[in-house]
Amino acid sequence: MPEERLQKILAKAGLASRRNAEELIRQGKVTVDGKVVTEMGCKVDPSTQVIAFEGRTVSLEEEKIYLLLNKPRGYVTTLHDPQGRPIVSSLLTGITSRVFPVGRLDFDTEGALILTNDGDFAERILHPRFEIKRTYQAEVRGLPTPEKIRLLEEGVELEGKKTWPATVRIVAKTATTTTLEITIHEGRKRQVRLMCQAIGHRVFALKRIAYGGLRLDALPIGKYRRLTPADLAQIFS
Repeated sequence: MPEERLQKILAKAGLASRRNAEELIRQGKVTVDGKVVTEMGCKVDPSTQVIAFEGRTVSLEEEKIYLLLNKPRGYVTTLHDPQGRPIVSSLLTGITSRVFPVGRLDFDTEGALILTNDGDFAERILHPRFEIKRTYQAEVRGLPTPEKIRLLEEGVELEGKKTWPATVRIVAKTATTTTLEITIHEGRKRQVRLMCQAIGHRVFALKRIAYGGLRLDALPIGKYRRLTPADLAQIFS
């Protein structure tokens, strides 16, 4: 087997996306033949060398798993939380393989979250060049005017950088609130909340309802289901 970059091997083994695998290496959590490796350019032959993460040997033979979870509010999308808050993996009853969240949802955001042990698949969803769309329902205070909706669609400036164009439509409204459906393909931190805040309408409830053409639909909150090849194709449709 030819040598490959260590972060690519970790992604193939399902430890994390390639980008997050680089961070695991920087943190000194990965060893090759018993020695800690922290440089990014390291190339390894997994057929002849022993790669381990936190002391556990890394295998490339594990079955690939793809899950869609309806994340509740009040859970963090990490595999360990120093503050002791509930983590999403605790909801995966019956799943014994190690899986990781593809991207993140904020502690106070609910909805669709994909978890997998396929690092290359995660990279395809997360990397901006693939432009995988994510759709959210945001309940905001007040009623945004058509001009403000157009601002969201055309892009607003966040931290000195304009957001990419979005698709926005009003799906419900009351005397005091409006529910917007917002589709973006970026993954900037708290992006939808900050976009709405930028036009003067604070979000007080946020839910992700779709990755590409894969929708959450009737999946109960706190529950998950395994994704089929047809489901995976919908993400990239």
